[in-house]
Amino acid sequence: MMIDITQGVTAANGYRAGGVAAGISKPNKKDIALVINDGPLRNAAAVFTTNRFAAAPVGWSRHAIADGQLRAVVLNSGGANACTGAQGDADARAMAQATADAIGCGIDDVGVASTGLIGQLLPMPVVVAGIDEAARTATTSGGADAAQAIMTTDTVSKQAAYTSEQGWSVGGMAKGAGMLAPALATMLVVVTTDAQLSSAEAGSRLRMATSLSFERADADGCMSTNDTVILLANGASGVTPDLDEFQSALTAVCTSLAKQLIADAEGAEHSITVTVSSAASEQDALEVARAIARSNLFKCAIAGNDPNWGRVLASMGTTRASFDPDQVEVDFNGVTLFSHGELGAPRDQVDLHPYDVDVTIALNAGDATATIWTSDLTHGYVSENSDYSS
Repeated sequence: MMIDITQGVTAANGYRAGGVAAGISKPNKKDIALVINDGPLRNAAAVFTTNRFAAAPVGWSRHAIADGQLRAVVLNSGGANACTGAQGDADARAMAQATADAIGCGIDDVGVASTGLIGQLLPMPVVVAGIDEAARTATTSGGADAAQAIMTTDTVSKQAAYTSEQGWSVGGMAKGAGMLAPALATMLVVVTTDAQLSSAEAGSRLRMATSLSFERADADGCMSTNDTVILLANGASGVTPDLDEFQSALTAVCTSLAKQLIADAEGAEHSITVTVSSAASEQDALEVARAIARSNLFKCAIAGNDPNWGRVLASMGTTRASFDPDQVEVDFNGVTLFSHGELGAPRDQVDLHPYDVDVTIALNAGDATATIWTSDLTHGYVSENSDYSS
């Protein structure tokens, strides 16, 4: 399935988007994004962080999307509006109200998402002015501007789109470079489609897509307070899709975005794919893959171009997955380094200097497979996060 990473939320018909520099944190940096659904349908679905300190915009968006309808999504970078008390709740509502006033819809038809530093109030006069400008300047080709406006520590914007032979499309944008760990969603994402879907269909398809994409991206094991993925479905193509084909397309777009996030993870010098095969169950495969992906020792070894398979085995051994340690095989970039309890090829046969690293583990305990995408742990990650709020 061919995915176009040069297009995003305006790849589908019936959407306008924009991104403007309101001045929330840095001069001349785009920091307000707006995605407008011009219909005819307003169907929508979302998944959110499970963090118990969920940010104010998450609370508002859960309320707004409860009826399965949204006309627009407004997003800001430069401030998470998380752990900000009653004023933060009021500010999230004010963002929705400003958007509703600017585009002519009800306040409950606007989703809100924010990203940035936790524990700081947003400069609301600036934010409201930025929303007004974004509404005035939103266009059917403004997806790239919107994608840029939601960046924080991202070094590049992330977009993905797919167009079917039947004439319907799916497009999306995402932001995220740190605090990437699964919790239904894993960052800020807006996905649009002009296929004809009910709200219920959008919800079930989105949950399946996120379970196979964003929930498999795990850069640092840290769950955000603001994670949000919203799907808008307006039916503008006039085509009711085959739901299996739509599921494949939606999952492919979300997977592309998830992989782009991992590739841009803070300080990353390697993008790592951990695949566990021949497991007794998918849950076992996921548990083993995630244990490896979250091992700081393993991630540091990859940063040093060291195919340290011992750290892989040590991580696997902490899980409750069903397997016989004497049946396990471990490959780095196609070279078998450990097999059935015995030493494999020498480590110097593995070249880890390419950016992409594939680690494959065969449990030889069944026929289930799962993959987790992660990144290495570098000095750059430590520097980025030690200096983040200063």
